[in-house]
Amino acid sequence: MSVLSEPLQFVSDPPTTAGAGHVTLVGAGPGDPDLLTVKAANALRNATLVLYDNLVSKAVLELVPAGADRVYVGKVSGHHSLSQTGIIELMVRLAKGGRRLVRLKGGDPYIFGRGGEEAQGLVAAGISFDVIPGISAAQGAAAASGIPLTHRDHAEALVLATGHLRGEGEERAPDLDWAQLARPRQTVVIYMGVATLPTLSAQLQAHGLAGDTPAALIERATLPDQRTIVGTLATLPELARRHDVRAPTLIMIGTVVGLHAELGGAVRASAGA
Repeated sequence: MSVLSEPLQFVSDPPTTAGAGHVTLVGAGPGDPDLLTVKAANALRNATLVLYDNLVSKAVLELVPAGADRVYVGKVSGHHSLSQTGIIELMVRLAKGGRRLVRLKGGDPYIFGRGGEEAQGLVAAGISFDVIPGISAAQGAAAASGIPLTHRDHAEALVLATGHLRGEGEERAPDLDWAQLARPRQTVVIYMGVATLPTLSAQLQAHGLAGDTPAALIERATLPDQRTIVGTLATLPELARRHDVRAPTLIMIGTVVGLHAELGGAVRASAGA
């Protein structure tokens, strides 16, 4: 399997009929390869070219055939192998050259995966594509930590939000609808919010959410080294600092987090059985 370190200089095998390319946007799920959908696993096993993100686990990439080309186009805070525009341009160029490629993204492509932007770029360029959904990071984290996303006694709504700004490499908290996020009887899951956690915690409390609201940090959800750190909205920033929590981590806020004490141990025991 070849791995290309300079994606813009990527040279493919001789293409098929020019213009016959196709892109499949695939959700790789939260990390555990057993959580891939059957359709996603089949797409990977049949792939000849894969453009993959930083959050795609090595175990998932192992499903790609040995003779396929892999191109890393991932992003981490402060460093992007390609800009989002560059990724779209690369997909369009390869597809117009006749390649059929898999665009592999962590979680689900349409949940904070910029899959919608990439789909728009493909449509604008006249490239055919399809989307294979994946189990989202929030779903994986909930199942693996024993924290239900909804529960009739605790949460009648689920809100997913991003913890950073739109711009490339930004680490300041976004201008969210804080009042909406601070409503009672709901679960709030914040993606990409570790770097801005102090601001997130302060803003939610300033808009009426009690500081003692249960909250959790779920690091590397569904992977063997997953960590679940439980505290409160007020204590979460200090817990993140003390435990040196790193991305990828989800922040879960709401009284459902209190169920972790009851359900978390049972989930771990079942997984290890």
